[in-house]
Amino acid sequence: MKRLFDILASAIGLILLSPLLLAIAVAVKLDTRGPVFYRQVRVGQHNRDFRIFKFRTMHVGSDRGSLVTIGNRDPRITRTGALLRKFKLDELPQLINVFLGQMSLVGPRPEVRHYVNLWTTEQMHVLDVRPGITDPASIKFINENELLSTADDPERYYIDTVMQEKVKLYLEYVNHHTFCGDLAIIFKTIGNLFK
Repeated sequence: MKRLFDILASAIGLILLSPLLLAIAVAVKLDTRGPVFYRQVRVGQHNRDFRIFKFRTMHVGSDRGSLVTIGNRDPRITRTGALLRKFKLDELPQLINVFLGQMSLVGPRPEVRHYVNLWTTEQMHVLDVRPGITDPASIKFINENELLSTADDPERYYIDTVMQEKVKLYLEYVNHHTFCGDLAIIFKTIGNLFK
């Protein structure tokens, strides 16, 4: 039922949101040089790599540096990118990943291989399910970039504190998720965007 819901919801979402997606694509293209989409390799279900779709919010080549972004003071983020990140609109193209079966609407957020390599054997159980666009950790850390901007060493703070708490929430989701619970997470995520 979860997969069927993902297929239907992602297909309907892509159709209904197509005018918005087109408008964002034009804005990204006009703002700075480079592609509309940013396709980063993430780790998916069963420890398999896949490429995630996102609207590009940073200047081309910015991913060669730190993998964490540090809120409004990160100079790598474009003007359009800052607005997209604020309302999580850069994540909308992941509906394509959901439709393709690489992701689910709800599930642990997919990490980059660099951080997954730091997980313990127990933490690797996060990869037993499809990663998602949103989950309880996404709701709790909705202002993650601003949180990291207050740290002396954002990378170390992410690894030692934020990532550990997120993985705990991921594991709780993996062990106790339900379809009704997924619906509640979706509505809570949407509600948080308009606060």
